[in-house]
Amino acid sequence: MTNHAFAASQHDAQPTKSVYCFSVHAAAEPDVMPRVLELFAKRNLVPASWHSTVADGNHGFEELQIDIQVQQLETKVAEHIARCLRQVVHVNTVLTSEKGYSNSALSA
Repeated sequence: MTNHAFAASQHDAQPTKSVYCFSVHAAAEPDVMPRVLELFAKRNLVPASWHSTVADGNHGFEELQIDIQVQQLETKVAEHIARCLRQVVHVNTVLTSEKGYSNSALSA
């Protein structure tokens, strides 16, 4: 086996790392952000990124928009967190996505 083929087989054996993104839209109420953060904290997760903005929403009411990114989260856990976020009081919408990166891109 050549060195190149051996290195390629080692890269294939390693799991790909991903970042899960959560976009939460809710009423602009003071209790929303701590309730959202609690779902990550009780799983001992610290978001890699958290950005929140208050914007004009539907029907003239202000809407809180929270974008959260969490690194190296299992799909099953991410889906469970999304379901829990959808049950938080004042939360209207939760969108999720996964950003995947190849191992060669991460080691560069």
